[in-house]
Amino acid sequence: MEQLNKVEIRGIIGSVYVKDFGNTKVANISVATNHAYKSQDGSPVLETTWHNVVAWEGGQIQNLDQLKKGLLVHICGRLRNRKYLASDGSERTVCDILAGSLKIVKN
Repeated sequence: MEQLNKVEIRGIIGSVYVKDFGNTKVANISVATNHAYKSQDGSPVLETTWHNVVAWEGGQIQNLDQLKKGLLVHICGRLRNRKYLASDGSERTVCDILAGSLKIVKN
């Protein structure tokens, strides 16, 4: 059976860091998505999840310099887990979305 690693999110940009590598640019973006539901006692709950997104300029992704805090974006890509050593010496695992396409959504 064929394997599948695909994710699609639509959310609000929290922060953007774009790094220029001469012939290409890479952006590290934090994107917030919200999920609204009612708790057992009937009160409304808004749950926000923050996603780490990595996007390379080229292909279906253009103009990374246009990205800024507060924009609504639609991102399709795949998940990647990576490990790193924190400053306290402990090993941490982070899940990133590697963007295959990134579009600014017009409100």
